[in-house]
Order: sequence, then structure tokens, then C-alpha cells
Amino acid sequence: MSVLSAEELSFTYQSKYQKVHALNNVSCNFELGRFYAIVGQSGSGKTTLLSMLAGLGDPDEGRVASEGRTVREIGSERHRRENVSVIYQSFNLFPHLTILENVAYPMRVVRVPMRQAVPRAQELLAAVGLEDVDPRKRPAMLSGGQQQRVAIARALASEAKVLLADEPTGNLDSENGRNIITLLKYLAKEEKRCIIVITHDREIAAQADVIYRMRDGKIEMEG
Repeated sequence: MSVLSAEELSFTYQSKYQKVHALNNVSCNFELGRFYAIVGQSGSGKTTLLSMLAGLGDPDEGRVASEGRTVREIGSERHRRENVSVIYQSFNLFPHLTILENVAYPMRVVRVPMRQAVPRAQELLAAVGLEDVDPRKRPAMLSGGQQQRVAIARALASEAKVLLADEPTGNLDSENGRNIITLLKYLAKEEKRCIIVITHDREIAAQADVIYRMRDGKIEMEG
């Protein structure tokens, strides 16, 4: 059984002047232990698909399911809390929390004691290359690339089986970008998570186990 699936999804944006068919009968399946890349030109529907997989919107038709249960049955907030974790391109860090508190936040939501959450958050900050940054700093005190790495560490703090990432290396230099992809591949292969990355980077896509390409709201598997 797929850990996450999209089944005949269709979604249309309605603006004042036109309709945009962002998703057109999209179906795809994702399994644990695999690294997926979703590629395509801007406007092809990639980000809309990621939003639907994360339970951040309802399709006009079709459904998203996690291990056989629809997101509608599970509840979108519970789905994001328990089943999927999202790395946003815009970071979405809490500005009033320190970077350590940001990373520990997903664990605190599920009532992990601070004595366990803090060491784990420190480990994750080190894993994304921030071991030398003062964990008491707030996001605004960091560069864009550093904030991106904090956002990745926070997503990794969740025990969710599926990690959804929207251009996770877009604000990183080449070396740190490679390190993040190595970490995501490790999570897929060694921790048996399902990693789904939206990317324009051909080198990242080439490392995926499965590549889905989107064109005009439709999806196809490459290779």
C-alpha cells in the first residue's frame, strides 16, 4: 500500500479574468524508502500538487489518501501533524522563537518533554550544518540560507513518514545544497521515510528514485 497517493485530482483557480486548470486528473503514488522528484516548468501545477498532498487545500475532484484513508477522513490538521511534514520555500519560521525553539516545536506539539526535545533539536541543527550558530538566535538574525536550514531541521523533527519539500536547496550554496540532498537521501534509504521534492535542479532530480514530470496540470512518470 502507498504511504501517500493522489487519485484523479483536479483543481481550478478562478481569477477575475480567467480560469486556470492547475491540476487535471492527476494520479501518483508514493512509497516509503524512496526519494521522489517532481519537476516541471513554472505554472505546471507542481506547487498546487504539493499543497494538496499536504492537506493545504481541497481538490475540486479526486482525493488524497494516506495509507488508504483520505485526508478528508483524517482531517487536514491531523494529517499535517502526524503524516506529512513540509519544508516551505518561504521558510515559515516563527519569528518570536529562537532557532532551537523553532526546531523543537513539532516535538512539543506532540508533547515530547523538553529534556528530550532540546537534545534532538540540537542534533538536527548540527545535521544541517548549523552546529556553530548560537541556538538562541532568532530567525531574523540569520541569513536566508541559514533560515532555510533551520526550516529543514524543523521538518525533520517531526516523526511524519512523508517529507514534502518545495525547492529545499533554493537558498543554499552548492556545498550546503549537496549536503541537504545527501541528508534527504539518507532519510529515505536508512530511516525509510518517503521524500518528495519539488525542484528545478536537474542534478537533484537525477538523484531521485522516481521522477514525476508535470506539464499543463498533468503528470507522468519518467523512465
